[in-house]
Parts: sequence; C-alpha cells; structure tokens
Amino acid sequence: MSEFTHFTDKGRARMVDVSEKAETERVATARGRILMNTETLEKIKEGIIKKGNVLAVTDVAAVMGAKRTPDIIPMCHPIGLTSVDVDFEDGIVGDNAYIDVIVTTRCVGKTGVEMEALTGVATALLTIYDMCKSADRGMTITDIRLVEKKGGRSGHWRREER
Repeated sequence: MSEFTHFTDKGRARMVDVSEKAETERVATARGRILMNTETLEKIKEGIIKKGNVLAVTDVAAVMGAKRTPDIIPMCHPIGLTSVDVDFEDGIVGDNAYIDVIVTTRCVGKTGVEMEALTGVATALLTIYDMCKSADRGMTITDIRLVEKKGGRSGHWRREER
C-alpha cells in the first residue's frame, strides 16, 4: 500500500502528514469541456441566457470551487491559495459547440494545488450546465484533467495533449 499515501498500514483512510515537507511555490492548471448545441453557445456569447451572464458567473464559481476544495474532497488539506486564474475557450467541433474552462491555481505551501484546479474546473462546468439547462438539457461535461503542475518534490509535470 506504500504508493497509496492516504491509507494507513491497516488500510484505513487518513490525511497525509505534510508537516515535514518544505514550503515551495506550487502551481497547477486543469482543463475541462462542456459540449452543447451551437445555438446555446451563441446565446451565451450574445448574453441572452435567462439566468444572466454565464461566463461572469462561471468565473466566480470556478474561484469558489477552488477555494472550497477541502470541504468536498475528504483528504485534501486546507491550503492558502494565492491565486486562481480562470480562462475560457470556445469553438465548434462537428455538430457540437463547446466551451473549455481552464483554471490555474497557485500557493506557497507544503502540498500541491492540483485538486483545487480540478475542482475549480468541475464547478465551472457544472455552473454552465445549470445556467443553460433550460436551453439545452443535452449538454455533456467531458475531459476534466490536470494539464500541468509545478513545485514540490515531484517537480514539473505536463500532460502531452493529443
């Protein structure tokens, strides 16, 4: 069980002790996509979704999700985020339009910020769904993934996108 650090030698769940780790700058970027009808994307861009400005609300939701990560992921340490940056990309692939949400989180601490970036993305995508579901119940959330992390003992890692 040595590679699963969130378990004791008796197989019980635990929060990892990071007290002996060095504080370093840590950065993580995650990304995810929501597929939708082309008309839905057009309504978002034109600002005519009934619930309001979708991307403005989603931006705030991503930050809130990142900040609240240890409240919903049981073994995550509460950390002092120093920054949460949110970006959006949109386009059309085949018959579907999409919005990609990219969240980058930063801290100076003893443990990484990958889960905060991933939770920020998931929260943002769920917010888009919630705000647009009356226009398009068939939206699909997909491809939530870590794309890069820096800092800590394991150093720099970057996903090779296909």
